[in-house]
Amino acid sequence: MTDINADAPVASPAHRPMTFAEFVAVIASIMALNPMAMDIMLPALPHLGAAFKIADANHLQTVLSVFLLGFGVAQFAIGPLSDRYGRRPVLLGGIAVYCVASVLALLAPSFEMLLLARLLQGLGTAATRVIAVSIVRDCYSGGRMAGVMSLTMMVFISVPVVAPSFGQALMLLTEWRGIFVVLMVYGLLALAWTALRLPETLPVSKRRSLAIRDVLFAYRQTVSHRQTIGYGIAAGTLQGALFAFVFTSQQVFTEIFHLGAYFPLAFASIAFGIAIAGFFNARVVHRFGMRALSHAALVGFVAVGALMLLAAATGFLPLWLFIALSMLMMFAFGLMFSNFTALAMEPQGHIAGTASSLYGTLTTLLGIAIGAFIGQHYDGTLLPFATGLFACTLAALAVVVLIEKGRLFRPHQAMG
Repeated sequence: MTDINADAPVASPAHRPMTFAEFVAVIASIMALNPMAMDIMLPALPHLGAAFKIADANHLQTVLSVFLLGFGVAQFAIGPLSDRYGRRPVLLGGIAVYCVASVLALLAPSFEMLLLARLLQGLGTAATRVIAVSIVRDCYSGGRMAGVMSLTMMVFISVPVVAPSFGQALMLLTEWRGIFVVLMVYGLLALAWTALRLPETLPVSKRRSLAIRDVLFAYRQTVSHRQTIGYGIAAGTLQGALFAFVFTSQQVFTEIFHLGAYFPLAFASIAFGIAIAGFFNARVVHRFGMRALSHAALVGFVAVGALMLLAAATGFLPLWLFIALSMLMMFAFGLMFSNFTALAMEPQGHIAGTASSLYGTLTTLLGIAIGAFIGQHYDGTLLPFATGLFACTLAALAVVVLIEKGRLFRPHQAMG
């Protein structure tokens, strides 16, 4: 592992012959496979309903939730596999599965086959998310690693902003199957670029055993650490609120606010709040610390949830207020999720790959369960979402207060 001065754009020898700029670009491109496949589908949901004669709009949310289910479940195994066999074979295999799944979705004769293809897409993108982070960790450490992750995460965060608009443009030019043509081509390009240029970054001498006893021991260390499991539960609960927003966004903006084909613009303006949070966090986290920022954002999130619930319950939630509150929600989420993840992973450096997989599985599956529950209660009003959002914020705050023993905003210090 190479510790490089954060101010010097020097490429790590671990990823030669790639330059630093190409390395960042390829990591960002493979990480973007997941949010692209998720958010580009939003404008296509009504078209899928018409094509497969799905009358219940809430049922169409499964196109999104089953994708995330595959993504969450597969992460459980990706880390240990890549720690044992290396990054390249698992990553290339995951992207290949993603490409095959895109073809299956393109040719799907029924809604059930489409859901199966989406599940496989999610399984494939689990490798891109987990291993991309592992590769960065293999090549860099310290401030340089943080710099690389900030650059790649900016791309990762920007994709949900532009993907729905791109999907809407495709719907104006072609039918819903055109989306899977685009996803397939993007996957093939990412597969070729990775296969031809990205070297193996995990030396054989650093690979870990895949013996069941060793893997279970690493899992037990992860789930038994209060800081890791506590922040994982809090992050998963908050992610449930985010997933609920994504699952119902097309219905909310078209049925309640009557935006029609323009709803991707409103979605993009709201999602931009996460991008702002990422930039802000990178600039000030070293000054204030992860706990101070994330705890302050969590308290603010509770306040936003309370305002959203009050407005929805009283019937005064016009479009401008919903967008404003949703932007604040995304900004707070952006500050919390990255710092909660860092706090959860902080004690697990010796088993980072396995711990990252288990953490990803926990947060994703918990988020899906909560998000799907809230989404399925959509009734043509914003009250179910607002109620679920406020409940999620209160639950996350309670968990954080519990694991921090009531002492929020305290200086950075690893917990035992």
